[in-house]
Amino acid sequence: MKKEKNILILGGGGHARVLISTLKVLQRNITGILEADRSLIGKTIAGIKVLGSDNLIEKYFPDAIELANGVGSVSSLITRKSIYDKFKSKGYRFSTVIHPTAIIADDVEIDEGVQIMAGVIIQTGCKIGDNTIINTGAVVEHDCIIDKHVHIAPGAVLSGGVRIGTMSHVGSSATIIQGIEIGANCLVGAGSVVIQNVPDNSKALGVPAKIFYKKESY
Repeated sequence: MKKEKNILILGGGGHARVLISTLKVLQRNITGILEADRSLIGKTIAGIKVLGSDNLIEKYFPDAIELANGVGSVSSLITRKSIYDKFKSKGYRFSTVIHPTAIIADDVEIDEGVQIMAGVIIQTGCKIGDNTIINTGAVVEHDCIIDKHVHIAPGAVLSGGVRIGTMSHVGSSATIIQGIEIGANCLVGAGSVVIQNVPDNSKALGVPAKIFYKKESY
C-alpha cells in the first residue's frame, strides 16, 4: 500500500479546525498549520502548531507533502481559490478529504482538493469540482454537477440534476429544487428555497428566493 503523505493545513480559522478534526478521524499525519496572521505563529489550533506563514511552504518539496485548504467562509471564496491556484501552479497537490460518515455513491466523480464533511450524502451521477467544500450534513441528490471552488454549506439540499457554477456559495439549510442551474459567483442565502435559475453574479434570497444582481464578480 502506498504511504500517505503528511499534510500541511493552509489557514487557521473555523473551517480549518473542522478540517483538522476530520483528518484526525482519518488518522492522517498533520505536519502543522500555515497562517497569514503572524501573531498566531508558534501557537496551537485544535492541537496543531502554527509553523509560520504561507511562504514557509517552499521549504517542502511538492512531492513530499500534501496541502489541505483550511479557508472556508463565504467571504473568503476568492481567497480559497487564490490559495489553491497559487500552490497548484508551483506543483503542490491538495488532499481530497472525505469524512468516514459521508455516504457517497460509487460512481460519483470527485476532483482534487474536495472536502466532504461529516454526514454528507451524495447520490449517483454527481460530479464535484476541484477545491469544493460539501459541508456538514449537506445532501446532493442524483446527477448534480458542482463546479470548482464552490461551498455547499451545512444542511443545504440540492435536488436532482442541479448545476452549481464556479465560485458560488449555497448557504446553510438552503434548498434548490430539481433541475435548477446556479451560475458562477452566486450566493444562495441561508434557508432560501430556489425554484428558478440564477444567472451569474447574482444573489438568491428568501422563500421562494428572489434574484438580485451581485456587484462583486471574480
